[in-house]
Amino acid sequence: MSKGTGAKWWDLTRLRDWLLERPRYHKRAALVVADLLALLSVLWVALWVRYGGFFVPPNIQSFGLLLAGPFATVATLWHFGVYRMVTRFIGQRGKTQVMAAVGLSVLLWALALFMLGQYGIPRTVILTYGVLAAAAIIGVRALIKMMLESAGIRLVSSAPVSDRTPALIYGADQLGMALLQAIRKARDRRVVGFVDSSPTMWRQYVGDLKVYPPHRIDRLIEREKVQEVLIALPGSRRQERRRVLQELKRFPIAVKILPTYEDVALGHVSLNSLRAVEVGDLLGRDAVTPNIELLDRNVTGKSILVTGAGGSIGSELVRQIALRAPRRLVLLDISEAGLYTIDIDLRQLLKREAQPPEVKIVLGSVTDARLVDQVIVENGIETIYHAAAYKHVPMVEENPFTGLENNIFGTQVVAQCARKHGVERFVLVSTDKAVRPTNIMGASKRLAELILQAEAATKDGAATVFTMVRFGNVLESSGSVVPLFRQQIRNGGPITVTHPNVTRFFMSIPEASELVIQAGAMAKGGEVFVLHMGDSVRIDDLARLMVRLSNLEVRDEAHPDGDIEITYTGLRPGEKLYEELLIGAHTQTTEHPRIFKSDEPYLTRAELHHELGLLKQAMEMRDRAAVQAILKRTVEGYSSSLDEGNFERDHVHPAPSQTLH
Repeated sequence: MSKGTGAKWWDLTRLRDWLLERPRYHKRAALVVADLLALLSVLWVALWVRYGGFFVPPNIQSFGLLLAGPFATVATLWHFGVYRMVTRFIGQRGKTQVMAAVGLSVLLWALALFMLGQYGIPRTVILTYGVLAAAAIIGVRALIKMMLESAGIRLVSSAPVSDRTPALIYGADQLGMALLQAIRKARDRRVVGFVDSSPTMWRQYVGDLKVYPPHRIDRLIEREKVQEVLIALPGSRRQERRRVLQELKRFPIAVKILPTYEDVALGHVSLNSLRAVEVGDLLGRDAVTPNIELLDRNVTGKSILVTGAGGSIGSELVRQIALRAPRRLVLLDISEAGLYTIDIDLRQLLKREAQPPEVKIVLGSVTDARLVDQVIVENGIETIYHAAAYKHVPMVEENPFTGLENNIFGTQVVAQCARKHGVERFVLVSTDKAVRPTNIMGASKRLAELILQAEAATKDGAATVFTMVRFGNVLESSGSVVPLFRQQIRNGGPITVTHPNVTRFFMSIPEASELVIQAGAMAKGGEVFVLHMGDSVRIDDLARLMVRLSNLEVRDEAHPDGDIEITYTGLRPGEKLYEELLIGAHTQTTEHPRIFKSDEPYLTRAELHHELGLLKQAMEMRDRAAVQAILKRTVEGYSSSLDEGNFERDHVHPAPSQTLH
């Protein structure tokens, strides 16, 4: 410690913090030393009381027998498992074990003294020592509890409760203890123990309950007739939570999840916090701490425009940006309902902010150049997140001209307005469907990327940095399979899956939005940022998983009495069996572990301007054949879903997928 800080070696706060950071075995050794010192002090007090002053043993034998008492007590406490208990959660059972261990050690000590002739040690000293020793051991643990409470660590009442539903808690840390406290208050469950993956916790007692290793969970469920497993793992252990949920699927039990450690810190943990397992719990990944500097770089103190602000990604971008202290936040969308919803959400969110940003709502289309010009100029826009797009593949395939107009020419309008008025940064939210697309939607998004690449490559002194961020499907977004499957299960089935081998990448909406902001902050101009999506997922496995999570069974040949049937409808126009994230094979790492960048081929601004002019004419004439020809010329790897052999091509090279069954 630095002398300049004025801290002393005996600073209790620093000692407490230091001990909390030590491994469990070090803590156990420290507790043994603390107990031994307390017991030696107790013995000295007992002798002082008996003799009315300082007692000096008459010989070396008496001195040795006196020391034998405290050492025998520590050994007996160890044998009784007191040191395997988590000290701050020792509870009533632990106190009983302490008194039993102390009583036995005193009895053994007394027998040894009588057999050896006592060597002048009075019986009253033995009895006084026994009483004071039990109080001292319990007192040491009470002091530890007080130290931890001073650190803000919440402890749990260990009052015995007669519960009805036998349950296990997976996770023996703070989150699990907070859940146990809530259960004991409600008195509607009988928690039979904890399960935790940390070997240092195994065989210890937490709140009077034993901690078991994960490989014992099957025997626990059978022996204790467990009906419910309650998952209490923090967000930083999402990968472990996913693995645990996969393992628990084979047991005929209910599984519920407690959300996050942050809820514990805020005192929000209750039985109402428990929820059913959701798909995101099994697809989720361990949280990566965001780079705050990247999040703030193009947001804090800036005037921000989010197009498509009422959509799934756009609205989440709005929420996250609003909490990064922008100067002004402008929301643009063509959907009145979408803008109304995010406006209400934003008002609630910003109630807690001391200095909320100025928020403006603009109803209109990104294809309206005059409107976009006005929005940028009047609000002094410095950063644009362009999320406005028609994204549903079959819908755009049936309405190609509308989709192309919005996705391509809407992007062109906003990009040109940004350049004209010196907007600092323009970030396009793109999609994995832009890579070698087999549908109009994917081709339109690749052309939108080409527009930004061409703008970035044009050296005319403009200051705007143009970049794009590409990723796959987001869970719970409008039109995604998860809410569709949920509704189909609610209706009793069947669940419709296009093909048993179709795979997709998935990411949560908050994670995707957070990564978009960070990727955009790293841009130099023209890069295609690609978010690490993890493994692709078979949609058929996803459907079966959602049935299981609903405590139902898939009806098939193996289970003719099942609840929900899965039917295969065939790939729809423009759909691929699997999606890709890169056109080229080369990527580069960035300062964020889940964001990569790729410099991909593009057209010059003049070449692209010529092709877009032809595309505009073909669209005005409603000439589908001409539109298809232009898309094939300009979009690398594009082939219409109606082309001969395209369906077979997608079947020949299946991408590796994550199995969920």
